Amino acid sequence: MPLPARPRHTIYRAHEALDGVPLIVDGWAARVIRFSDGRRQILSFVLPGDLISTSAVFAGSFGFFVEAITAVRYISYAREEFNGFLASDPELAGALLSACLAEKDEADRLAANLGRRRAEERIASLFLHLRDRLQVCGLVRDERFACPLRQKHIADATGLTPVHVNRVLGTLRQSGLVDLADGELTIADLPGLRQLADMR
Repeated sequence: MPLPARPRHTIYRAHEALDGVPLIVDGWAARVIRFSDGRRQILSFVLPGDLISTSAVFAGSFGFFVEAITAVRYISYAREEFNGFLASDPELAGALLSACLAEKDEADRLAANLGRRRAEERIASLFLHLRDRLQVCGLVRDERFACPLRQKHIADATGLTPVHVNRVLGTLRQSGLVDLADGELTIADLPGLRQLADMR
């Protein structure tokens, strides 16, 4: 039976013992580093069908917090049960390996964004990353998809301030690249957005 979590609810705290291998069924969550002065860095977003982190398969805790962005439902497989699935299903083992590599790619993208990309490039990269992930799940229609992120979430994921994010979103909208409104993101110019993000 899936477990519920309210928006802004902390699903897991950093370093607390895990009760199994958790997977998001519905809703959006985020992996978050919290600082003592209230600042946050969103490491990545966890979407429907994702393991909260592949590290749960190998370790008994996370080094980060997991927060619900929207209402979330999640399930947690007993580690022994999950390992049994892996041993008996080569396709599942391959999917786990792919998920591990995807998490590494996300870490590399975040390092490049925070280290070298300009503000508009960071946000363009984030939107393209979400678009590509949701498209695999069949959740993108005519380059439009549900995006419940507030400017604060985007700021915490890109190392910017909400004021700066607001300014960049306005520029992207005026340039005819994207529009984020009413919980939906529309990519009006996909090639232009890819060029802006300098993603090759």
